[in-house]
Amino acid sequence: MKKVLSILLLIAMLATLGITAMGEAADEKTEIRVALCIAETLGDLGFYDSANEGLNRLETDYGVTGSVVECKSDASAWQPALVDAAESNDIVVAVGWQFWDALSEVVPELTDTLFIFVDNGLEGVGDNLLSITYAENEGSFLAGYIAMKTAKSGKVGVIGGENSDTINNFIVGYKQGALYANPEGTVLDPVYTDDYEAPDKGKEAALSLYSQGADVVFHVAGKTGLGVFEAAQEQGKYAIGVDSDQKHINPDVIICSMLKRVGDSIYDAVSMYLEDGVFEGGAIWNAGMADGLVDIGYGDESMTQQVSDELKAEVEELKEKIISGEIVVESTR
Repeated sequence: MKKVLSILLLIAMLATLGITAMGEAADEKTEIRVALCIAETLGDLGFYDSANEGLNRLETDYGVTGSVVECKSDASAWQPALVDAAESNDIVVAVGWQFWDALSEVVPELTDTLFIFVDNGLEGVGDNLLSITYAENEGSFLAGYIAMKTAKSGKVGVIGGENSDTINNFIVGYKQGALYANPEGTVLDPVYTDDYEAPDKGKEAALSLYSQGADVVFHVAGKTGLGVFEAAQEQGKYAIGVDSDQKHINPDVIICSMLKRVGDSIYDAVSMYLEDGVFEGGAIWNAGMADGLVDIGYGDESMTQQVSDELKAEVEELKEKIISGEIVVESTR
């Protein structure tokens, strides 16, 4: 009888060990590594930093192992960065439309890795690629409306990091919104800095627009745009931030920001895969105002508010008209 009990006890112990080992193996198997490859560098307090915040949330909420690769505007680094990241990660998130050509080459060859393309859409490349585009033209329409309503001179300006379809998608919406607010107003010709990493160039461009009579300048220029806020402070003018809510940088001159919630969209795509095992490979997500991924931000109530409650209410009405299709915002896409 004692022998039988001993055998039963041994079997129970082995079964327990077996379950534990299987659990550990499952945990190891479900540990996910996610690499963020960005075309420029962190520190823009906008687009790329928003993407990194999304990765940080995934690390906190799901325990993923995250890493960031900064390509520092070096086109020759984009494809090698993707290949190197794919070797040691389950998911590679390419942040920036600049990765278009590199992803077209890499994705079909590295089918064991899942890729997410942020800020542009690629079709027919592979079922291991999900693209996310944004209706930044819609949010920029609202930014333009606010800018013109704020500009006593009836003149507003805009600065782009470069002359590209993605940047111009912001600009066409901004211009349309400004002229919707005041058909007799003036949207000065955009200034392109051809650099996303140079605040000094952003300041110079903004000073040029302010000297032409612009009361408000909207920047779509990454880290370069930080110089716009300096120029606004010096000239006693106003500016509009981009991608993240940038009002905290200088609440006295930044009246609002055009929000493009990159971090939230990355978080949604990866968490869906982690929660449900669903990866929408081959699809293009069109993130817009209706799903809250494009919007306008005014900082918080502790900050100086140049935009009145009345104007904010007008913006909310315009937002509903855009979502319903009553207002169709122009696009470069």
